Amino acid sequence: MKTKILLFALACMTAIGTMAQRHGGKVIEESMNSEILKREKNYCVYLPKSYDKETDRSYPVLYLLHGLTNNYKSWRDLGDIGPIANQIINAGNANEMIIIMPDAGTDYDGYFNCGDKWRYEDFFFTEFMPTVEKKYRIKADKEHRAIAGLSMGGGGTLGYAMHHPELFSSAFAMSAYMGARSMHESISHKNERGEAFTQSVIENNCQVYLENADEDKKAALRTVRWFLDCGDDDFLFFQNVEYIKTMKMARIPVQFRVRDGIHDWCYWQESLFIALPFISNGFGK
Repeated sequence: MKTKILLFALACMTAIGTMAQRHGGKVIEESMNSEILKREKNYCVYLPKSYDKETDRSYPVLYLLHGLTNNYKSWRDLGDIGPIANQIINAGNANEMIIIMPDAGTDYDGYFNCGDKWRYEDFFFTEFMPTVEKKYRIKADKEHRAIAGLSMGGGGTLGYAMHHPELFSSAFAMSAYMGARSMHESISHKNERGEAFTQSVIENNCQVYLENADEDKKAALRTVRWFLDCGDDDFLFFQNVEYIKTMKMARIPVQFRVRDGIHDWCYWQESLFIALPFISNGFGK
């Protein structure tokens, strides 16, 4: 009997996901050439269901960052961003938006500059963001631009929003990796690229940046809506708790959710049901 009930529930969930996909937006793959990185970079784009019909309409944008060892397709293939975004938007819990999923590399590359060999942050702000915001009908201003991500992408989310609070209305970090304070504290790497990656996250450590922020920087950070979400059994839980404590001490408003879960895609899929409404509510305000 229990088996029949479980199979029925799974069938219902599949049907709901299929229906949301048919009556919602779509995820497409795109690419662009980067002079900074000296290579072609792929990315995925979620376009809401009205995008092809309402050709005079512009949309807010969410930049959604993947984690270490993932790539630009991970949010589509593992995170089910298309069906989940459709379900949330069709239910009226978030407004339509464009979601951009960039590719920061899968082998110890990351979202921050790493010497002259990997200037990804330069690429993101001077090439990638201007290119996609021109290519698609995006409302290219702080009030209609947000950023979110998981794990390494959660650290990238916090780092980018702290480095450029003038560009983002909201920042939503899932199970964020804040970065090590030293090579000694970092995860052991067996190759030069791994060590270079660790050095880049040490130099861009979210916690250290916040601890060293002066009052002008803190005032700028208060113009961003911050939200962190981390599982109670996540190995990055204490990093997230320390960051929240520092945000509170700096009098920077921030929301923090701790739910039952670990560092996995099940947790991050569920995070989208919190993230997308939160981000949508911040657009245009």
